[in-house]
Amino acid sequence: MKRKMKFMKMKKFNMALIAAIGLVFLTVGCNTDENQQVINHYTNLVLDEGFGANGSPDSELWNFDIGNGAAEGIPGWGNNEQQYYTDRPENVIVEDGVLKIIARREQFEGSPYTSARIQTKNKFQRQYGRFEARIKLPWGQGLWPAFWMLGDDQGGTEIWPQIGEIDVMEMRGQEPTITHGSVHGPGYSGGNAVTKSYDLVDDRLDTGFHVFGVEWGPNFINYYIDDVLYNQITPEDVDGEWVFDDEFYIILNVAVGGTFVGSVGADTVFPQTMEVDYVRVYN
Repeated sequence: MKRKMKFMKMKKFNMALIAAIGLVFLTVGCNTDENQQVINHYTNLVLDEGFGANGSPDSELWNFDIGNGAAEGIPGWGNNEQQYYTDRPENVIVEDGVLKIIARREQFEGSPYTSARIQTKNKFQRQYGRFEARIKLPWGQGLWPAFWMLGDDQGGTEIWPQIGEIDVMEMRGQEPTITHGSVHGPGYSGGNAVTKSYDLVDDRLDTGFHVFGVEWGPNFINYYIDDVLYNQITPEDVDGEWVFDDEFYIILNVAVGGTFVGSVGADTVFPQTMEVDYVRVYN
């Protein structure tokens, strides 16, 4: 009887110890943004772009940015980029339910490369929510694919970086295992952006599709890839005004060259394609 009572006491002690250890682990886990499971704050689907019809992207949702930025007074789109964006099927097309943005090495309108950039300005804009896209990325030195968002410019009365920029996913083509998530605003733009990267280590971004996303609320922007939350940015993290309280629109593009990735490598093979399976937004 005494032996049984001793066993029961030891069992209760062990269970209490395990519970305490679990509580410590949970507490530590909640205080880090590394490798945490995504928490879905937003579950009401408000945009489900599955790129169903072959041909050009849906004009009721997507606009084309055309040129090299010179017409807008920002040659190289402000980043010394080398591509000329077009709306040609050679650079942007929907095939079998997948959007393809294709970067090519070719002389076009004075630029040595062509590519495409599409965006939803004035057609689909939202304040807060979960924004995600399932994407397979290109690779090679000098390629710069991105899935990002810009804030409403209030009819042209506000300019970047005051309007704010949320980079859901950026990738340096020479680093095919690493994704970057950043914000730009007044006082923390360009090379001073608030940013963090995530390395897949045992996988690559160009060999299969991955889901890139943010969950964005009044005082936070959480970044994730697949089911991993790897970064959270709050007003306390930025060295300036928090400007992420307005409607933002979505942008998908592949740049070639520029300050973030450097010059195109001699061994970079063209054409290179970013494939987008879907874009979804929840509120």
